[in-house]
Amino acid sequence: MRALDNVKDQIKDALWAISSCICQPSAKVKINGRTFKIVKVLGEGGFSFVYLAQDEHSGRQFALKKIRCPTGSDGVKEAMREVEAYRRFKHPNIIRILDSAVVQDHDGEGKIVYLFLPLYKRGNLQDAINAHSISGTRFSEQEMLRLFRGTCEAVRAMHTYRAPIRTASEQSSNPSSGSNPAPPQPHRRLSGERRRSQSDDEDEDELLPRPEGDGEGGYSYDGTDTAVSVPLVTKRKVQQEGEMVFDGDEELQGHGLENGNMDPSKTELVPYAHRDMKPGNVMITDDGAPILMDFGSTIKARIKIESRQQALMQQDIAAEQSTMAYRAPELFDVKTGVTIDEKVDIWSLGCTLFALAYLHSPFENTQTTEQGGSIAMAVMNAQYKHPNNSSYSQGLKELIDYMLKADPKQRPDIHEVIERTDRVLQTLN
Repeated sequence: MRALDNVKDQIKDALWAISSCICQPSAKVKINGRTFKIVKVLGEGGFSFVYLAQDEHSGRQFALKKIRCPTGSDGVKEAMREVEAYRRFKHPNIIRILDSAVVQDHDGEGKIVYLFLPLYKRGNLQDAINAHSISGTRFSEQEMLRLFRGTCEAVRAMHTYRAPIRTASEQSSNPSSGSNPAPPQPHRRLSGERRRSQSDDEDEDELLPRPEGDGEGGYSYDGTDTAVSVPLVTKRKVQQEGEMVFDGDEELQGHGLENGNMDPSKTELVPYAHRDMKPGNVMITDDGAPILMDFGSTIKARIKIESRQQALMQQDIAAEQSTMAYRAPELFDVKTGVTIDEKVDIWSLGCTLFALAYLHSPFENTQTTEQGGSIAMAVMNAQYKHPNNSSYSQGLKELIDYMLKADPKQRPDIHEVIERTDRVLQTLN
């Protein structure tokens, strides 16, 4: 029955997407007193759609991700974990969530989680790959490696994430230290007020609550961010229409970390894995910088598999959340007695660099896509080939091979990948 309900929800979203494409007036969504026009659909997943949305009040455009949660509170908790992941990592090559809201689904049961994200008009790396494929062109090696290196820096922020060490009493008294998101607290301040002197004449409704850190109070990047942001919604009407907006500040309450201060001796390494690294999840800014996004599959990287049941569960999660052609071999056939870790992303990075070079993933070729071959078997045996007519350097090919090792223990860590990428770049100067 639940599966049938999910299908109905997907059909409903698809019809909404179609209506947006033909610009019908009904293609709008109202969130916390603001109306957003749905201009067109940008992408879709199993339980979500991403739209190009325009605020009718300001005219600003955003990428609006809509996640249906027909299961109610459980679905909302799952979706809010993605929101937490967006806020967890602070790095120039990682997308920053602008706002998020949980609203009642007036057209059905359950709730809807909306994520407001920056709009990148140049699209993603997969769009660039498709454009090169159509025009018969290729990335220059230097451009490709520059995009790849920036993506690796984003991954390094995740793999080297540090969270504060907490006592048992702190963990029990702070609900945000667990896996569930912290309950919303009364609005204390807008982060934008710290920069009020820069835009004293701005209307309060135009200030974006700036999310910083995560529910754990941890950070992965110590750089500064002086950009002035503009919000979509505020907490002024949180009690209306059953809506709640999360601005990120409440997650830091009681941690003493509102200004980004942290004693390194009081932190511990807690690596996170993206788990769905691929060209389609790397946006390109107007300046040509790569921006890692889509953290719906992100989890703490190191998982010890102690039973067959746990192995099958991890296998099912990977099958649902990680794209097959970029999925690491150890996620296809999860073994007991092993620890899955952040090396799954290293494999996916190897596949991503291969795709940038040859315009398709290493395991999507004629044999697997047209001759009935198995992508899973090709992945698990690391069966791939560099094209014979490639004009790229031997260093680039070796960098790809360096990451695409079937045994995760033989793969490099993210630091070694970046170091080797730099060496290849130096040979091109």
